[in-house]
Amino acid sequence: MEEFMTQLEAFLTQIVNVVNDVLWNKQLLLLFLLLGTGIYFTIRTNFVQVRKFGEGFRRLFGNINLHGDKAGKEGMSSFQALTTAIAAQVGTGNITGCATALCAGGPGAIFWMWISAFFGMATIYGEAVLSQVSRTKDKNGHITGGPIYYIRAAFKGNFGKFLAGFFSVAIILALGLMGNMVQANSIGVAFQNAFHIPNLITGVLVAAIAAFIFLGGVKRIASFTEKMVPIMACFYILGCVVLLILNLPVLPAAIRSIFVCAFQPQAVLGGAVGLGVKEAMRYGVARGLFSNEAGMGSTPHAHALAKVEKPQDQGIIAMMGVFIDTFVVLTLTALVILTSGLCQPGVEGALDGTALAQAAFCQTFGHFGNIFLAICMLFFAFSTIIGWYFFGETNVKALFHGSKAAHVIYAILVVACIVLGSVQKVSLVWNASDMFNGLMVIPNLLAVLALGRVVFKAAHDESVSAEDLK
Repeated sequence: MEEFMTQLEAFLTQIVNVVNDVLWNKQLLLLFLLLGTGIYFTIRTNFVQVRKFGEGFRRLFGNINLHGDKAGKEGMSSFQALTTAIAAQVGTGNITGCATALCAGGPGAIFWMWISAFFGMATIYGEAVLSQVSRTKDKNGHITGGPIYYIRAAFKGNFGKFLAGFFSVAIILALGLMGNMVQANSIGVAFQNAFHIPNLITGVLVAAIAAFIFLGGVKRIASFTEKMVPIMACFYILGCVVLLILNLPVLPAAIRSIFVCAFQPQAVLGGAVGLGVKEAMRYGVARGLFSNEAGMGSTPHAHALAKVEKPQDQGIIAMMGVFIDTFVVLTLTALVILTSGLCQPGVEGALDGTALAQAAFCQTFGHFGNIFLAICMLFFAFSTIIGWYFFGETNVKALFHGSKAAHVIYAILVVACIVLGSVQKVSLVWNASDMFNGLMVIPNLLAVLALGRVVFKAAHDESVSAEDLK
């Protein structure tokens, strides 16, 4: 039996690796699809991310309300929807993913992350608008929405049902189950390194707190994210700013390396490293899009529930989520690593991923660096677990027509995955999560492109409604 399971795992790993090569690694299908959609929407919306950025900034800080008073009886306030989206966007990828991109693509990868995020803001604007326009009420009268609904609107008949169903299954597996195993493992490893707490104990505690929040439904999830996200963002930003102030003499050189290495890596890294502009672009764009989730179809589940006057109002707010994720949090992580001098792009055996980020913080903060990063990983990963659970839950309800049994089974499976993920890292699960993450992009972007006329209409301040989907 053990030999059979080993062979099965090897077979599945081979399949997953082939698919990931097509989606992310060699053929770069998703990179071109995501970036191409962002460029197209940027042009057709007349650079909505530039025109509406000031308004988005005002709405972001004008809508801050830690008690959800504007949410009404159902749904979420606009700020709650944003914090729920950010909870999912700002995860371990902002630390580990950033470090990996720097090692694989060099400092120039950060520049291309900025480029991908800039165009991604237009894509996520479209996703949020469509989620608002296509949202509906379930059999219990609760507001619900997300890509599954605008996919069905974009493609009628059995084809639309198939694409919507495929998207739902992919997101449940990618985020709700496998993705949450990845996040739980990050928490377990960080606390083991910083406090020597056994992974199992950490996993059980995280699972118990998560289950309590899950059982409270949308209202408790929204209440949690509206308080947790501002706290975790401020805590991490403050820590990074303090560290960068202490490393101020080398900060200008770090910033300069980002721009120089985006076009001339050899000028800073030297020719022996073997990194070029192609690697900087590839890893920067891929990691940037993976981090801010623009075009992936995850955050529209939260934006659909926002109580706003017009769909485009939430589209503007959604863009700020990408800005905070990439231009603020991810950029600060990159500068912390670059100012440490520990990043050695292209060098075999050099520090990478979480280990590199830990070393960068510890170099300036000493042992407190480990503690600081462990707390941040807890904030980031746990908030992502809550956001991803909610996204998966929405699709479970849609697939099983609001079945309570399906809902309970899904919640139990997520809690089990949190515990299991905290104690062991299975490479197949990690790679399969990436695969399903990529697969769910395809039906989502097909629908967003098919309904582009609605987004363009909204971007030009024209009224849009469910009638425009017909």
